[in-house]
Amino acid sequence: MVVGQTGATCVITASGTIDTLTVSQLEDAIESVMTDAPPAVVVDLLGVDFLASVGIGVLVAAQHHPTTRFAVVADGPATARPLRLIGVADVIDVFPTRDEALSAVDSW
Repeated sequence: MVVGQTGATCVITASGTIDTLTVSQLEDAIESVMTDAPPAVVVDLLGVDFLASVGIGVLVAAQHHPTTRFAVVADGPATARPLRLIGVADVIDVFPTRDEALSAVDSW
């Protein structure tokens, strides 16, 4: 995971596989940035080639933070498709590009 900042928004960039062996890296990165209660967090999954249900669960849990706007960048069969198929995209704001996600969280 790579954690960065774009303006006031924390951006977490994930790559590779997110499964039971690696999900703690995503969870730790999200928990770390949420500790500071940033105004917005964007998790970029464009570099992820496999997203297991445990990773989806971490994303769902993260969007419940009371003071932080939360969005996910996902596009393609490995990430966006499962999020849409199981209805998570109805609960979490999912965008096909990082720019769209950043624009959205800045305007909320």
